[in-house]
Amino acid sequence: MSRSATLPPIRVAPETKASLEAVLREGESLTQFIENAVCREAEFRAEQNAAIARAKKALRSADKGAGLMKSEDFLEGMEQRARAAQQRIREAVKVKNKRSGG
Repeated sequence: MSRSATLPPIRVAPETKASLEAVLREGESLTQFIENAVCREAEFRAEQNAAIARAKKALRSADKGAGLMKSEDFLEGMEQRARAAQQRIREAVKVKNKRSGG
């Protein structure tokens, strides 16, 4: 088992310490709260850095034109999907009207 390490002590305003102590859960110490907060923030930043790296990679690929679709092609595909959905709705309405005698 590795030895534990300590974080540098930090100074905060008395109001800040009081507001932190006010939100502690039963049996939770201020030290535990701070340790959990620091660990969560470190995990968040690592995930954020990974997301930024993926975004930069995607932008580099986009700059090379890899895997991109022209806007006209995209819009045509969306229009086809919309027309198909409209047709399905019309057919469903016809079936419903036949069943209700209208």
